Amino acid sequence: MVNKDNQFDVIVIGGGHAGTEAANAAAKLGVQVGLMTMSKDSIAAMSCNPAIGGQGKGQIVREIDAMGGLMGLAIDKAGIQFKVLNRRKGPAVWGPRAQADKWLYKAVVQEMIDAIDNITVIEDTAKDICAPENKITGVIGNSGTAYYAPIVILTTGTFMKGLMHVGTEQREGGRINEPAAVSISDSLVKLGIPLERLKTGTPPRLSAKSLNIDALEMQAGDAEPLPFSYLNETIGDQRQIKCWITYTNEKTHEIIKRKIDDSPMYSGQIDSTGPRYCPSIETKVVRFSDKPRHMIYLEPEGLDSDSIYVNGISTSLSKEIQEEMVHSIDGLEDAVFLKHGYAIEYDYIPPVNTRSSLESKHISGLYFAGQINGTSGYEEAGGQGLIAGINGARNVLGLAPIMLTRAQAYIGVMIDDLVTKAHREPYRMFTSRAEHRLMLRGDNADERLTPYAKELGLIDNARWQTYLNKQKEIEAIINLFKTHKENGKSIEQLLKQAANNADWLLALDKEGRYSTYSKITLQTVINNVRYAGYIEKQQRMIDRFQKTEKLRLPNDFDYHSISQLRYEAKETLSLYQPSSLGQASRLAGINPADITVLMIYMESRNKK
Repeated sequence: MVNKDNQFDVIVIGGGHAGTEAANAAAKLGVQVGLMTMSKDSIAAMSCNPAIGGQGKGQIVREIDAMGGLMGLAIDKAGIQFKVLNRRKGPAVWGPRAQADKWLYKAVVQEMIDAIDNITVIEDTAKDICAPENKITGVIGNSGTAYYAPIVILTTGTFMKGLMHVGTEQREGGRINEPAAVSISDSLVKLGIPLERLKTGTPPRLSAKSLNIDALEMQAGDAEPLPFSYLNETIGDQRQIKCWITYTNEKTHEIIKRKIDDSPMYSGQIDSTGPRYCPSIETKVVRFSDKPRHMIYLEPEGLDSDSIYVNGISTSLSKEIQEEMVHSIDGLEDAVFLKHGYAIEYDYIPPVNTRSSLESKHISGLYFAGQINGTSGYEEAGGQGLIAGINGARNVLGLAPIMLTRAQAYIGVMIDDLVTKAHREPYRMFTSRAEHRLMLRGDNADERLTPYAKELGLIDNARWQTYLNKQKEIEAIINLFKTHKENGKSIEQLLKQAANNADWLLALDKEGRYSTYSKITLQTVINNVRYAGYIEKQQRMIDRFQKTEKLRLPNDFDYHSISQLRYEAKETLSLYQPSSLGQASRLAGINPADITVLMIYMESRNKK
């Protein structure tokens, strides 16, 4: 039920991965939240890939969890195959990932949302954003109902003027069988907020019963599934499944090349940009014409579902050509289609219009999170939702916004990238984007962020006690390392060797020194010991970095008033309105001399 007078502190528009994290974070800070969604049943739906995590993305999920978010807990309950990617490389680039039962996943999140007393789910579609004198007062729904709040968080995903393409066929929609949100785009334009278009896509879904399993390569998950949430040491006894691999071939590529004009991206029907790192199969065949084949992952969408997600052949080709293409692939010769692939174009707001707090530069009290900021992926959306929810609530409470830095979290790297760089394609997180990635590992996100979350009021006593218990374990393990020797060598020396991990140490330890400690915690300490020298070097870099990050720059500052700045610098700084001197230094077109001028000016201004 909606509050009697439809009054809220924060209204979150959109019940996807950004929206649920935003609502949860805001509610934990004690404000009344209205979560507006077209359908309560679609809250936390997995529109595309039924998986959480991956390279860079898995670290974001751990960070969300460390700050009291939902995503890690949900995937631990709904995961049906867990696997850490990049295990052969160093821990800085390990990417925890889990295949999900997509129906169970959304059910788990919906149950968690329902359990939060100060979240009210509103089944309606936002039609108008009300912001007289550029200050938010509420939202008008398609139902004609007015909902009042001083803060609105937009997490619209692909729904704003969503247009789906299959061959020459076009139809409005935010995802399959769900309508687009058309009016909200017009409302934003009226408020003076510029919109642009992006594209993403999804592959076909096939019947598992129709696959020729004998012709496919089987892919199992890790023997010991690693949970995402720091509250969990195991995922319990939930059933795990197998996935499979196959490949496109020359015949597949010939079919695509022969019918390429049927693709909306090559016929001119679509002129917006799609994700570079998750391209359609048409784009792969054209861009990588020298490759004779491309890998395809066949991923079950649920424990008791017949549906297979065909990861690797996102496409907008016509239904007939999709079927011809798929049937040319080994193991899929008799595949039965449950759903065809499609591309979708949607409106987004270039994040140059957004502050590091994720509040609009144009409208006070309006925040953006997720694909509306030009990102891709559930994890990127969830991380932004967390920050938007925190800052929306803090705004209501009269508190200053928080901003995670590039040295604190992948979430900080992502938001800083968004607001300092012009992106013409959907942004995706990778470990390579983080210059301090050895410090931003997935295994230490709680050490980096949970004390901060406690300070903000985001976590409960149970989670805080779990954190304190882990710190005691870490201290005890470090003390053991100082006295433990094997064959005259200290255990710390032996752990410098790459092959020696937690499993190696437990097998070596005949006296059972370490058997009472969590293997997850043990591996964290091993990582810290092994890379101690590199970590110290990176910490010195971070200390230098923090000096420029601490020098804050005011919002809406008139950079043209600084006569010593170059004209290009004045224009760039005025456009992006960076939040700190460090952020200003990362803007394209800003050079070290500009930063020196700016630093001298701001120090003089602060003294006055």
